[in-house]
Amino acid sequence: MHNRSMSFDLVLFGGTGDLTWRKLMPALFQAFRHGKLPVGGRIVAVARDTRSDDAYRAWLQQRFAEVEHAKRPSDDEFARFAALLHYRRMDLSQPGDYAGLKAWLDERHADTVVMYLATSPHLFPQICAQLGAVGLNGPQVRVVLEKPLGHDLASAQEINRIVRGAFDERQAFRIDHYLGKPSVQNLSALRFGNALFEPLWRRESIANIQITLAEGLGVGTRGDFYDRTGALRDMVQNHALQLLTMIAMEPPSSNDADAIRDEKLKVLKSLKPFSAESVARDVVRGQYRAGTVGGSAVPGYLEEAKVPTGSTTETFVALRTEVQSWRWAGVPFFLRTGKRLAGRHAQIVVNFRPVPHPIFPGSSRANKLVIKLQPEDGLELHLLAAKGSGQGELLSPVFLDLDFDKAFAAERVGAYERLLLEAIAGRLNLFVRSDEQEQAWRWVEPVLETWARDPNPPRPYAAGTWGPPAASAMVARDGCVWDEEQ
Repeated sequence: MHNRSMSFDLVLFGGTGDLTWRKLMPALFQAFRHGKLPVGGRIVAVARDTRSDDAYRAWLQQRFAEVEHAKRPSDDEFARFAALLHYRRMDLSQPGDYAGLKAWLDERHADTVVMYLATSPHLFPQICAQLGAVGLNGPQVRVVLEKPLGHDLASAQEINRIVRGAFDERQAFRIDHYLGKPSVQNLSALRFGNALFEPLWRRESIANIQITLAEGLGVGTRGDFYDRTGALRDMVQNHALQLLTMIAMEPPSSNDADAIRDEKLKVLKSLKPFSAESVARDVVRGQYRAGTVGGSAVPGYLEEAKVPTGSTTETFVALRTEVQSWRWAGVPFFLRTGKRLAGRHAQIVVNFRPVPHPIFPGSSRANKLVIKLQPEDGLELHLLAAKGSGQGELLSPVFLDLDFDKAFAAERVGAYERLLLEAIAGRLNLFVRSDEQEQAWRWVEPVLETWARDPNPPRPYAAGTWGPPAASAMVARDGCVWDEEQ
């Protein structure tokens, strides 16, 4: 059953780019297939090439053959979906092309117009300024901005200044697709919809928290882009810090977008600031060398296509931080991310303190909650149980496993599908506010500045491992180990 009728125009700048055909169009098709896309919508792809609507539809149908099988439309499904698709040629530097887009959109006065900027971020200021100049910034217009937003604090502030010059903050949807993942959504429900965990969600009960965003793949054909970015900008400043705020935030006063984002901002402002000394002690940067992944030999980062000779860009970061508040004082938060690690594996691990007085042999192993983000979404609660009833019984680890794919099979929605639908509906809860984003840059900038002055290259690690040994040594100083080493 389709949602209510609602006229909307979703304009995809970068309509022939990788992000559009790999992520956005498959997500929009899934929303259409699931009956979630409101009736009365148009999807308008914008790019530099000259082509007709039908030519664009045929091109996209060929691209769909490359997405995962479950997300491919049948010919009949694609024919129905294609009726929503339109194409407009635009040169993003030409004001006249924006005026032409406005005239075309004005012909039907849709209830909502979503401008999705799936282009290179350096084009965001130009596009937003031009949209504002021709009046494509009325109250019914929203602009969706993909990451990375800026290269540092100054460039992020400049992008936000130009966006704010054309759009109100409530019209700006800064996307972080990790916030659309079902398990991240369930993190809020777990904490604020149940009485079970909130009394334990504090320093007295929690020993440490680990956030791991690991990728098995290397940089592939994106060596030039990645080399300008690196793991800290690509994953920590946005995804990892957003997850940390969701874990550490205080209960918001309501489920309103700004109530949630106010609490997330407080966490970012409470993070222990870095100095040159603490970067040397609490941050490990690495770069992968040749190794073996899945039984196949793979090249090192410096041998990848388009990577400059002798590059010192990091492909791995592990760091230790603390949230300086009454709830979390003294609890280490460990963040780690990297390319070419031992597997594709994203999770948050909440390690609880051991029981204060053990009366069973072997009960020193502490409880933990594992929030799994990929490759599957779910929750695991690790407990201890006795196998039998004899005296001196050893306790054995057991876990309660909630697999969201199985529990909510009928309602499963992918991250981009959810976020696109939320943007069309105008709900800001899952999007990042400009002050959050700038505060995250403010926090990571001392790390970037310290690295820029450091003559030492990143620590090497073999592809297919969990990163440099220094990352294990860093957590060991707190008496901790990474989850896969337990």
